[in-house]
Amino acid sequence: MADKGRVLMKRKQKEAEEETEEMNKEGDKAGDNGEASPATNGTVANGQNDDFQVEPIEPPPFEIITGDRIDPFVFKFQFKNVEYSSGRNKTLLCYLVAKGNTADGLLRGYLEDEHAGTHAEEAFFTHCLQHIDPALQYIVTWYVSSSPCSACASKITDVLKTRKNVKLSIFAARLFEWEEAEIQAALKALHSAGCKLRAMKPLDFSYTWDTFVETEDQPLNLWEDCKENYEYYHEKLAEILQ
Repeated sequence: MADKGRVLMKRKQKEAEEETEEMNKEGDKAGDNGEASPATNGTVANGQNDDFQVEPIEPPPFEIITGDRIDPFVFKFQFKNVEYSSGRNKTLLCYLVAKGNTADGLLRGYLEDEHAGTHAEEAFFTHCLQHIDPALQYIVTWYVSSSPCSACASKITDVLKTRKNVKLSIFAARLFEWEEAEIQAALKALHSAGCKLRAMKPLDFSYTWDTFVETEDQPLNLWEDCKENYEYYHEKLAEILQ
């Protein structure tokens, strides 16, 4: 099954890259003749010798985006469970939080990280669950576009070890750099701390679509190989956590 899944997913690499190119094509436009103008790409001309020098470009400010409903195009691109995730360089995290023995109801929403800085997993505990009452039991469920990096997994592990009243389940569309020994060790430690880790099943994608996406009552048409890709990631995660 692993060999079959890998062949199928490699076949999707080109498709993923084409999607990325389509999303970024507006940013790649040059001048009318196909050449970049002197004012583009952060370059300035030297008036004496017409040489171009690179002008430092300030990166956009870091921010965590939060909300109630995700744009459907963004969801379909970021949550697609292909192995080669070209262009999918951010994390979307959909969350549900139930507090035991309270009338607060179910807390629901999503957040995503932009640029460099705090990742969505860590930001959840500073933006969405800042105050944890030790007298309450918290049942937290995440549906994420990719599994945590090693740094985020370690930070989540620390939270679960110090906050025994927080129970976390993470359902991931893709496994982030799962071949790396550091990632595998971090996921094992997270699992040992009591976190439930699982690859997203086809039904999970449909549930997330209905619960967190601005669907306009349109059903989610799952992409080709969604089930095979889930089985591939399910098998890899089982090997890591065994």
